[in-house]
Amino acid sequence: MKPERWPALAYVGIGANLGEALAAVQDATRRLALLPGTRLVARSSLYRSAPVDATGDDFVNAVVALETDLPALELLHHLQAIEQAHGRARPYRNAPRSLDLDLLLFADLVLNTEELELPHPRAHLRAFVLLPMAELAPGMQWPGRGPIASLLAATASQRIEKIEAP
Repeated sequence: MKPERWPALAYVGIGANLGEALAAVQDATRRLALLPGTRLVARSSLYRSAPVDATGDDFVNAVVALETDLPALELLHHLQAIEQAHGRARPYRNAPRSLDLDLLLFADLVLNTEELELPHPRAHLRAFVLLPMAELAPGMQWPGRGPIASLLAATASQRIEKIEAP
């Protein structure tokens, strides 16, 4: 299924909490900008957040907006290749990560397959997604969930802070 307009606007969540997490997030942003048929539209500020439903050190997070000619599943495969280039291992659910790239939204596409669910099924519950998203698209309505500002208010107990990148 393709969105009605091309290129499609996609949002990707970036996070890492193993090794040089800040460098991994910055490198992932650079690699995303180099994907074929894709243009980096914007990147949020960088944030440090406590793990949610996970263990390990704090995460470094950001969200990027991409315009892409790639279909959603092909974009997902590119995201997974970038994760692999950073040594991403998946020993158990919510394990600490050298790099995590989540396809959050892809145009107005709603999809629920074994490989990909859009919109991302838990993003609307995570401050580390919502705060950077609100920075990029403050008036956004999260599909099926309402205004991003209202969703963000519901995550007020989750620790997150903007950080300065060197």
